[in-house]
Amino acid sequence: MQDRLKFAAFGGALVVLFGVALGIGALVGTPAGPTSTSKQAATGLSDTQSGYTLTDLTAPTEPNQAGTLRFRITGPDGAPVVRFRTQHDKKLHLIAVRSDGTQYRHTHPTMDAAGVWSIEWTWAQPGTYRVFADFMSDADGIAAVLSRTATVAGTVELQPLPPPARTASVDGYQVTAAGALTTAGSELRFTISRDGVPVTDLEPYLGAFTHLVALRANDLAYLHVHPEGEIGRTPAGPDVAFHAQAPSAGAYRLYLDFSHGGAVHTAEFTMETPAVESSTGSSTSGDLPQHGGGH
Repeated sequence: MQDRLKFAAFGGALVVLFGVALGIGALVGTPAGPTSTSKQAATGLSDTQSGYTLTDLTAPTEPNQAGTLRFRITGPDGAPVVRFRTQHDKKLHLIAVRSDGTQYRHTHPTMDAAGVWSIEWTWAQPGTYRVFADFMSDADGIAAVLSRTATVAGTVELQPLPPPARTASVDGYQVTAAGALTTAGSELRFTISRDGVPVTDLEPYLGAFTHLVALRANDLAYLHVHPEGEIGRTPAGPDVAFHAQAPSAGAYRLYLDFSHGGAVHTAEFTMETPAVESSTGSSTSGDLPQHGGGH
């Protein structure tokens, strides 16, 4: 990366967060039926996993330059993959974020007959971005999160990591987080309100009421988790709960997507996952193997 990660250090644990997709070395959530508890594994920092490769990534190279972002996924045989399983209403989830954790985007490109994924694209700010492709192959059921970087020219003004806070505001909404993100696994709960009034009519978005992505601050490792419960059985707000497990101690940036009023909104939080004392009394940070597990 041309611009290194510059996240401000901070202490203390933020009480919060999310359950599926679109998972830090990378975390990946796995829904387990109607009530989803997540299975976290390290993923998202390599362009190759389980024989699958993210390749031929091209995108605009200047800020505010309209263009197309394109890439392919090749399989173990080296050929482009053209069969993907639908997960959360989409064949593939694309996440892009700048190296400082800003400029987060969750989108869904389309694929042509030759296996080329594309989406109209414009970068708002210069910098180095990590682009994640989150998918499951239909041929063998292997789920993977692959990524590559894209550089956007210009003078970069990296932002420090915001300090932990229990409340985030976005588009007139207030989102309050409770719980903790731990290496042992725990519940994270969010409460959504607007102008002081609880939101009880969240709209379905990608097969759920909310989605959560977490990125480990020092390297942008990835976790995608879906909430517990299911549409039709779970109240449509104001509370949404997740079960998530951090693979290591450290600072994380969390992105909670929810749909209301005909638009998708993203509330962002910073969390600090503390080190856990081992049986020998020494603290452990949980080193991450570089592999992933899908949804």
